[in-house]
Amino acid sequence: MLDFSKIRTIDDFPTPGIKFYDITTLLNDGEAYRCVIDDMLAVAKSIRPDVIVALETRGFFFGPTLAYLLGIPFVPIRKKGKLPAATFSESYNLEYGTDSIEIHQDAIAEGKRILLLDDVLATGGTMSAAVRLMHHFNPASIDTLFLIELVALEGRKKLDNITIHSLLQL
Repeated sequence: MLDFSKIRTIDDFPTPGIKFYDITTLLNDGEAYRCVIDDMLAVAKSIRPDVIVALETRGFFFGPTLAYLLGIPFVPIRKKGKLPAATFSESYNLEYGTDSIEIHQDAIAEGKRILLLDDVLATGGTMSAAVRLMHHFNPASIDTLFLIELVALEGRKKLDNITIHSLLQL
């Protein structure tokens, strides 16, 4: 079971007024990390995905491990310009502009059950773009899994018709 005390809270990072949840302290505790992986694995087993897809960067701390334990493929979603082959791209809004994420066009076969993974669901902008990327593959289903969900930021509202799992809701 996830112990919130293992996650460091930093006020005013990266800008004033922002409360940042630093998971490096959790990653630095082998037992706490094992508990998170076990909890995520239980969720993933109930979903029975065909592929784990995780967002750069902090989704990569969990996605490959879960894929390995389930014996299924891991697919990364990267920031624009980081993937070498042909990609699908989606943009999303930031506080002061836009950014883009990409996935290889040949990353996922059609009709797969996809589990999208990231560390935090905040406003939902990045994950909403990731969901749009998944639609290029005509999936059988899309589920999402987060370590932390910041409920007050209402990120769920941007993920209509998508099942959302979060280990810790703040």
